[in-house]
Amino acid sequence: MDDSQAATFRLERGVTGFLDRSNPPLPHLDPKVCRTAWYSAARAAGGEVADFTEQKYPHNFHSATIKTRSGTHIGLFHAHYRLIAFVTDRCFRYTDEFQEPPAWATALSDGGFVVLSAAQLLSPPADSDTSALSAAEWRQITYWRPTTLGATLFNAWD
Repeated sequence: MDDSQAATFRLERGVTGFLDRSNPPLPHLDPKVCRTAWYSAARAAGGEVADFTEQKYPHNFHSATIKTRSGTHIGLFHAHYRLIAFVTDRCFRYTDEFQEPPAWATALSDGGFVVLSAAQLLSPPADSDTSALSAAEWRQITYWRPTTLGATLFNAWD
C-alpha cells in the first residue's frame, strides 16, 4: 500500500495531554501495563530492560530502554493511549528524533499497542485527522506549533 492509500491517523481527544475543564477526564493507561509489555518485548528481542521511567509532569509519556546485542532501543509509551514510538536518544522534548521500530516491536503490537512508524511520527500534524481534539488542545497546538505528529503525541507542554 502506498502513502496515498494509507489510512489517516486519528488523534483522539486528549492525546496531547490537555483538556477543557468541561471535558471528562483523560483516559489513564496504567504504567504497569506498559512495563509488562516492555518486558515481553525485551524477551522477544533477546535483550534486557535497562530502565522504565514513569511519566512525570510536564511529559505525557513514559520512557523505557532495552539493551540488545544490536544496540540500545528507547521507547516512548503514551500515558493516555496505547501508542508507542521509538526514538534515537532521551530528550526533554521530541520533534524529529523518531525512528523505525525494531522488528521485535511486534511483541508490543501483540500486547495491544499501536507501534508508530517513523514515517507516521515525522509527518506533519495536518496530515492526520484532528477532528476529535478539544479547544484546549488546539490552543496548545497553536502555542507550541509542533512540526511533526510525533511532537504532538509525545510532548512536554506545560
